[in-house]
Amino acid sequence: MLTRHFIKAVVTMALEEDLKYGDVTTEAIVSPQATGVGCIYAREKGVIAGLPLAECAFMELDDNLECTRLVEEGAHVEAGQPLMRVCGRLRALLSAERTALNFLQRLSGIATMTAAWVKELEGYPARLADTRKTTPGLRVLEKYAVRVGGGVNHRFSLGSGILIKDNHISAAGGIAAAVSAVRQRASFIWRIEVEVTTLEELEEALAAGAELILLDNMDTPTIRKAVEITAGRALLEASGNIGFERLREIAATGVDYISCGALTHSYRALDIHMSLENEADT
Repeated sequence: MLTRHFIKAVVTMALEEDLKYGDVTTEAIVSPQATGVGCIYAREKGVIAGLPLAECAFMELDDNLECTRLVEEGAHVEAGQPLMRVCGRLRALLSAERTALNFLQRLSGIATMTAAWVKELEGYPARLADTRKTTPGLRVLEKYAVRVGGGVNHRFSLGSGILIKDNHISAAGGIAAAVSAVRQRASFIWRIEVEVTTLEELEEALAAGAELILLDNMDTPTIRKAVEITAGRALLEASGNIGFERLREIAATGVDYISCGALTHSYRALDIHMSLENEADT
């Protein structure tokens, strides 16, 4: 879950970016005393993520605003469905609008894409994971949205998990040497993951005692053979340029995880809008 402190920090930064020199349009048109009601709704079906950030964006500009959620975080909504109603000082409502929607649109886009990909894997034990291919500074949010959509998180940072990649192997002089060096340094409670690109490297990683092996950019028949060779001796993660169209065939091979950078770098923002309502109608 996102902490209040983190939400406040990232929202404050976003508001500062948009309001560093004020909101000259709103300040010229709207009186300080004017009040209003804004309704945020989805223009298309999807999975909603980011409501706490949207609420914070409005409340940071005026803590007297009343924000009412009309759906739960993680809700599957239809086009035209209201998501949140915000009542109070109109200047704050309009000035926070874009920041609130930016968070909602992008995180809901990730959650929606993730949910569709997770659904494609139904019937198979493979779990869908994200990667570190995230927007700099927004990794926590984007990985949060993946979880809202039903996916799981890979490591959050270079210090939160061990993944021996090709350049590490080259620097160490081989897979066995790399695994040995890490095992001497890392805590015994950490699982060691090794990236391999061939079945020969897979055999080396298994012999070195890797607990998790990343099968990088392998075609489906090779992945299937890797599962046979491994025979449960390590967990297997398929990764590398995996699109939606390959999900089921890869899952059918018997891998444990499928990781996709597309979840956080190639999603489409969900179309979400805010309209002012007549207070007499609310």
